[in-house]
Amino acid sequence: MRIQYKKRQLNFNLIFGIIWLSYFFVKLFFDDKLDWIDYGWILISLAYLLTYFYQKKYKYVTIENGILTVNGPFGKKLNLTEIKRIKKFAGDYILKTDKEELTINTQIIEPNSLAELNAELEKLKIEWN
Repeated sequence: MRIQYKKRQLNFNLIFGIIWLSYFFVKLFFDDKLDWIDYGWILISLAYLLTYFYQKKYKYVTIENGILTVNGPFGKKLNLTEIKRIKKFAGDYILKTDKEELTINTQIIEPNSLAELNAELEKLKIEWN
C-alpha cells in the first residue's frame, strides 16, 4: 500500500522548480554576464524538480510485508509488529516502539490515502493517545 502526498504538496514543488528555472533562463538570455550566484538558481530549480519527481514516484509512506517505510533521502523503516503505541500530536502520528519512534505528517497526505493509513493502523489493535 502506498500513501500519497497531497496534490498541493506535489504542485508546490513543481511550480517553484519551474519558476526558478525560468528565472535562470531569463537571466541567461537577458544579462550580458552571469555571476556565480546566478548558477545557484538552476541548482535550486533542479532540487525542487527532483523532489517533485521523487515524491511522485515513491509516495510518502509505503506499507509492504508488515514494514512501514517513510520514503525520503533519509527514509525510516519500522516493523508494524514492533509498534507499541501511536500518539496523535499536532496533525502528526508518532509511532513508538521500544527502541525508536517514527513521525508521519498527516497534513501532507491525500485524504483518501489518510483513510487507508488509518484503517491499516487500526488493524494493529494497539494503544492510541
